Amino acid sequence: MNDILSRVFSFEKQVFPSQSELYGRLAHDGQSPKALMISCADSRIVPEQIMQASPGDLFVCRNAGNIVPPYALANGGVSSTVEYAVMGLGVRDIIVCGHSDCGAMKALDLDDQLARMPNVAAWLRHSNAARQIVDDNYPHLSGSDRVRSLAMENITAQITHLRTHPSVASALARGEISLHGWFVDIHAGVIFGLDGKTGQFKPLRADCPLPVAVSRPGRGTVEASWLEAAE
Repeated sequence: MNDILSRVFSFEKQVFPSQSELYGRLAHDGQSPKALMISCADSRIVPEQIMQASPGDLFVCRNAGNIVPPYALANGGVSSTVEYAVMGLGVRDIIVCGHSDCGAMKALDLDDQLARMPNVAAWLRHSNAARQIVDDNYPHLSGSDRVRSLAMENITAQITHLRTHPSVASALARGEISLHGWFVDIHAGVIFGLDGKTGQFKPLRADCPLPVAVSRPGRGTVEASWLEAAE
């Protein structure tokens, strides 16, 4: 803890003075992040570092397993964060970010070890679809390969949940938002993006188009097509 505190003092004495103009502008004008990242709470995954983001660039929601519960009337921290990011801040992109060697995905496979952690067990039920997919379609996988597959399928499952949120569904219908699924390989330092058209994760590369999980043209195109057909 002393080591962490020393970094706090370093921020106050060294980092902040060098960025005081930026912080002053943010304090005066407020925030206007362009993206929301829903990432795992794992201490090895730092969204701002991965994105090389400055203060004000990124709205972040972290939890065990980068989970997005399906929309429900019962209030929840993730649901509230998503709603505020879309409707209050007008973010244009939402990224669900999982990673290799994920402890939550390991726990998903070990129901008997979660008996003493009922809240964790209940939370991980939102990832049951990922486990079912891996059980049924990749029964030969084990160890780190199985955990990796669980993490990737979980990203896809959480994007499906994300689309049940009214604020997200409406923004997608208007063509105002895109959804992304990212997987961080901690050992290799490589980030993979979900291509919604192929269902495959592809390495993010500067010389290649960014893989997008869900991107829609908006209702205007659909309505125009319908009206044209009706005529």
